[in-house]
Amino acid sequence: MADKKDIADVPGEISSDIAKLSFEQALEQLEDIVRQLEGGESALEQALEAYERGAQLKRHCEAKLKQAQSRVEKISLAADGTPQASPAEVD
Repeated sequence: MADKKDIADVPGEISSDIAKLSFEQALEQLEDIVRQLEGGESALEQALEAYERGAQLKRHCEAKLKQAQSRVEKISLAADGTPQASPAEVD
């Protein structure tokens, strides 16, 4: 019988501990990982694990930003001068 994979081992999936983080918390952890990897002090296995977690944190941050952008409305003036709101275009 095959071993049950941890969600962190599945490409494109975000582990449950990361899914619970706010954007700010995830970004802070991602920045810490980047500093750690740039320092080059980690053993290869630790660096790989940190990189994988960093990739999950990046995806989580991107999803949180996309959610926030979808809630933002573009406010403009109609021809008669009254304000109107429409969904903002997100790239």
